[in-house]
Amino acid sequence: MKLLITGATGLIGSSIVEHALNNKIEVHYLTTRKNKLNTILGAMGFLWNPSIQEIDNQCFEGVDTIIHLAGSSISKKWTPENKKEIFDSRINSTQVLKKGIEESRKGKIKTIICASAIGIYPYSFDETFTEKNKIFQENYLQEIVIAWEKESIKLYSLSANFSIIRIGLVLSAHGGLLAKLALPVKLMAGASFGSGRQWQSWIHISDLTLLIFECAKNSWKGIFNAVSPNPVSQRELIKGLGKVLNRPVFLPNIPSFIMKIFLGKRSILVLGSQKISSKLILEKGFSFHFPTLESALEDIYNKKR
Repeated sequence: MKLLITGATGLIGSSIVEHALNNKIEVHYLTTRKNKLNTILGAMGFLWNPSIQEIDNQCFEGVDTIIHLAGSSISKKWTPENKKEIFDSRINSTQVLKKGIEESRKGKIKTIICASAIGIYPYSFDETFTEKNKIFQENYLQEIVIAWEKESIKLYSLSANFSIIRIGLVLSAHGGLLAKLALPVKLMAGASFGSGRQWQSWIHISDLTLLIFECAKNSWKGIFNAVSPNPVSQRELIKGLGKVLNRPVFLPNIPSFIMKIFLGKRSILVLGSQKISSKLILEKGFSFHFPTLESALEDIYNKKR
């Protein structure tokens, strides 16, 4: 395998690069900054600028597997400027990747894996969503992810094995939402938001990394939910953090209206409820190292101590 990755310095991308290099897989990565061309030891960087549809087509040389993760964080304030950046970063990067493959290749790439998010599903406290659910746009997050997947699917004809991975809440010691939730717990100010009943469909960063490589190794095709088989309520997640960090969680929930005042429409990031099924990847034979929240949090915080 020879890998080209976009979003290589992000939370997920850096884990994928580390795993690849540890397993003697040759890695190319794309960056928009010249000063980052040689910052990943053992990997080779190439320049691109999705905003003006420029890409160094030498990045495709010898590559048989592409993992496309690039996209600006959705956690930043949803100003008109930031919303445009969040949207364009996903669409433009996918378009220029397609352009580069078409210009540089005579045949198909063996494997293309595109990141997506469980944000494509609607919110529900009762329903469990699978890859077969029909999608109806109800909010801004869905608007982003629906457009992202629509653009990604245009890469289908350029690959022998094309897949889309809908990623849940990623649990990692190195950042992401977990770190933001853990901080108030450490300060004995941990609390869930709204009812606390909202479903959190999560996955340990190590399991996500292994899942992506298993997808590539075994030539999976289609759309797959990247979540653990044991989603939890947000209240259970906060209590789980309290247990592993040895901190009591005793404060009342923060009411929904307060979150809406402070975060506006962005409050759906903490108030939204999505119970997502992992049945399909289990049927494909994937085995989780961290199937339960307790095992995932113990691994993450025991490593940090």
